[in-house]
Amino acid sequence: MTALLSIQNLTVALPSGGDRPYALADVDLDVRAGEILCVVGESGSGKSMTAGAVLGLLPDGVSATGGRILWDGEDLLAASPDRLRRLRGREVGMIFQEPMTALNPLRTIGDQIAEVFRAHTRLGRREIRLRTLALLDSVRIPDPTAALRAYPHELSGGQRQRAMIAMALALEPKLLIADEPTTALDVTTQAQILHLIHDLQRRKGTAVLFITHDFGVVAEIADRVAVMQQGRLVESGPAEAVLNDPGDTYTRALIAAVPPLQPVVRQRRGNAAAALTITGLSKTYGKRHWLKRHARVTHAVNNVSLVVPAGSTVGIVGESGSGKSTLARNVLGLLRPESGEMRVYGESVSLNHAADRRRHAARVQMVFQDPYGSLNPRHRVGDIVTQGPITHGVPRRQAWDKARELFELVGLGGDALDRYPHEFSGGQRQRVGLARALAMEPEILVADEPVSALDVSVQAQVLDLLARLQEQLNLSILFITHDLRVAAQVCDRIAVMKSGEIVEQGDSAQIFRAPAHPYTQALLAAVPGRLWTPQAGQQL
Repeated sequence: MTALLSIQNLTVALPSGGDRPYALADVDLDVRAGEILCVVGESGSGKSMTAGAVLGLLPDGVSATGGRILWDGEDLLAASPDRLRRLRGREVGMIFQEPMTALNPLRTIGDQIAEVFRAHTRLGRREIRLRTLALLDSVRIPDPTAALRAYPHELSGGQRQRAMIAMALALEPKLLIADEPTTALDVTTQAQILHLIHDLQRRKGTAVLFITHDFGVVAEIADRVAVMQQGRLVESGPAEAVLNDPGDTYTRALIAAVPPLQPVVRQRRGNAAAALTITGLSKTYGKRHWLKRHARVTHAVNNVSLVVPAGSTVGIVGESGSGKSTLARNVLGLLRPESGEMRVYGESVSLNHAADRRRHAARVQMVFQDPYGSLNPRHRVGDIVTQGPITHGVPRRQAWDKARELFELVGLGGDALDRYPHEFSGGQRQRVGLARALAMEPEILVADEPVSALDVSVQAQVLDLLARLQEQLNLSILFITHDLRVAAQVCDRIAVMKSGEIVEQGDSAQIFRAPAHPYTQALLAAVPGRLWTPQAGQQL
């Protein structure tokens, strides 16, 4: 079959002073009409750079220095800026990884989709509105008329991503480029988006270039797979062959790092003592006004009770909006619940006074989801890690000595204290985040999606590090995640949240092997590639 898009010997040079001279080196890649090609690899492998080169959207200072990108026989590297503008949207659609940053926060969803029609067609306002509504309906956004008038912040993450897909498909392009479109989504929303893309590909014959580091997604939708490492293509072939019988050592290592959707059988950690006890906790958002009989009140956390045994890991899973992060903010003392009680090692938590909050902050620390956004880029990491202890009265020299010990403990080395966040990789930045949390010598860690932004190999390293630190320091961990594969590997117990309530909780083995609640069953059924066992390397 003739390739719709043919990338031939593509080389893209990086500015001098980088870790390598080329972002892409002699890359050969074909995308055929009507197929889904998944491009996988770690951060920095060149996946997104390949997509950017196709659309003429390379970063400043980066340029193609060799090769060709043929689109229906036309070399896009020689195309004019006007030609590339006509190509984007009309012939090639793009779904970006983070819809909240890709969408304009000051314009409505309807206006942003309509702009595609205004830029590339001569349709009138009425026809554009009708087509925009039809698009929003086709991507299964509830109440398309309301979504038309909504701003990005008024939609959920899944709805924003659906709006991005609608925009990309507005002119029915021949090729759809999807750059990590489901990474930040929970499993049910992710499953819906993947089904939507797969369905569009089947119905309209659209070719899809799908960039991802999630092998579960690859197992779910790919026709062919291309594996990239350090700007080079190291392996490609039919999805079944690459997933079940990879030929390259790097591909085998990536697949081996994928956590299986099976709970790990481990000796029960922890003891009879409860590190954290939550009883009847409730938190609402919104206020009732005396003039409004039916003012909107959201029960973000509703009568939640939970126990984290000392030295154990308890996972909180559920969709976006289920109340996971609000519960975490209550545990950290960043929010005050309307009702309920929290105890840390049997001692009731009081947040009424500044001294109470400071003491609680020392006992419960946070590992954040985004290892870059949570670190101040203007400060050395040593200053970041020592800030908490110094604020709490630890002498500066003692705080820095402790920071050096912690950097050795998390595998960074004491010399790294003088570096800035941008000088570390994503996995290294998450190690910095761990060191910062441990600098306060906490009894409890709240880990909020700590590995969701990381590649599978780096993810495995961070999870292994977290497990070792837990054993060494007898940490108790409240682990929030939407990745059920990760939850199966690290959690002793699982609590499933839906609409602010815990609908099911129990030992991990019980939850994964015999879920009792229909919602838990639906979550497990929605995991991409759930029938593929990466360690066994075969399709069940």
